[in-house]
Amino acid sequence: MDSKLRKTAILASVAAILLVTVIVIYINSLSQGTGNHTAGNNTSSPKPTGDLWNDQENQPGSGQIGNDLSAFLNDNTFFDPEVNPILEAAKDAAYRLSLVVTSVEKDLRIQIVNASGDPVQNMSFLVELEGMGDFKDLDQDGVIYIGDLAAGDYYVVLKPVEGYKVPNNATRVHVKDKVEYVAIEDISLLIKTEADIDAEAEDTAVADAIEDADRTEIKKLQSTSGSSRVGIDVSKWNGVIDWDRVRGAGVEFAIVRAGYRGSVTGSLVEDPYFVANMRGAAASGVPVGVYFFTQAVNEVEAVEEASAVIRLVREYNLEYPIFIDTEGAGGNGRADGLDPEARTLVCEAFCRTIENAGYRAGVYASRNWYNNNLYTNRLDNYFIWLAEYRSVPIYQGYYQMWQYTSKGEIDGISGNVDMNIYYVR
Repeated sequence: MDSKLRKTAILASVAAILLVTVIVIYINSLSQGTGNHTAGNNTSSPKPTGDLWNDQENQPGSGQIGNDLSAFLNDNTFFDPEVNPILEAAKDAAYRLSLVVTSVEKDLRIQIVNASGDPVQNMSFLVELEGMGDFKDLDQDGVIYIGDLAAGDYYVVLKPVEGYKVPNNATRVHVKDKVEYVAIEDISLLIKTEADIDAEAEDTAVADAIEDADRTEIKKLQSTSGSSRVGIDVSKWNGVIDWDRVRGAGVEFAIVRAGYRGSVTGSLVEDPYFVANMRGAAASGVPVGVYFFTQAVNEVEAVEEASAVIRLVREYNLEYPIFIDTEGAGGNGRADGLDPEARTLVCEAFCRTIENAGYRAGVYASRNWYNNNLYTNRLDNYFIWLAEYRSVPIYQGYYQMWQYTSKGEIDGISGNVDMNIYYVR
């Protein structure tokens, strides 16, 4: 089940619980309230005869006591399943675990999720893969990854967990033989915020274009003609942006960072300013595209990154492509040692997954990166975004967008900002 549907189901259960609670309180208040004075009448109504009425008033489990609407909380029988089956079912669901199992290529990612669809962390889960033995969630993040599997059908069983209810039946999953470049369902379970990680250690992209810059670099917003547009690209490093002022300054588009893969742990992380930037740009009428900083080491991880972006942008209108940002991470990044073949495969897998989801895809890199770390002839079908900080680029390849400075200044943004020219096809 999609995580959004799962959360909707939980909210519906909570609403049902509240409705039942209100009905119980209302019925109790009617029962108790027959003996109260009514407006404009100082004469008490007689109580019905019979033991039920007389006994109920003095019972500790009677629900409402006088005008205390919260008295039912002290009633031990209120949550008895025979008395309130809906409440009991909701309590049961809160401690029920389920498995979300996916395969990209000869692998399995097993996610143990709660009733809200979130991975359950800080617990040592154990799953049995039929014919392969047991596998443990060693880092206790609610995800178990198993690689190097032969293609075919497998059955996964979650071993009993104290205090939780686990699925009674095995989960059947088909392990794929080849990457299909299709967005992964429930990838949102893997997307983290910077509150979940060490952002200082994980967000370490190094702009190679800065080292290649010369003194001819243009640092102001350039004028454009009918065949080009001028814009900016932004991320958390630009802080809070006044998009109305940015639009008023002449910016015609923006490429917003959706997130990044951590250079140490490989976590998929949403840029903390992504939502604010996307909504701010839309409200001010600035057309947008997005980019994602990759640290994928193979095609499987590239599909994951593309899937994460597809999930993040689903509620926004994109007029510009989705780019994979392939740069170094200071020399110690998990993908820094990739050879040109592996890095090109990563870019191809990302772009193919993006395009299969109905978006335009592109690659961002510096002149040196294109020349030394990628086989650019295999990327001709995608939008090429060149970073080269000179008045005139000397890159010999074909490109559709040029990032000409990282030291631009624009009204509405504090500090430096990257500036770009997009060449209209």
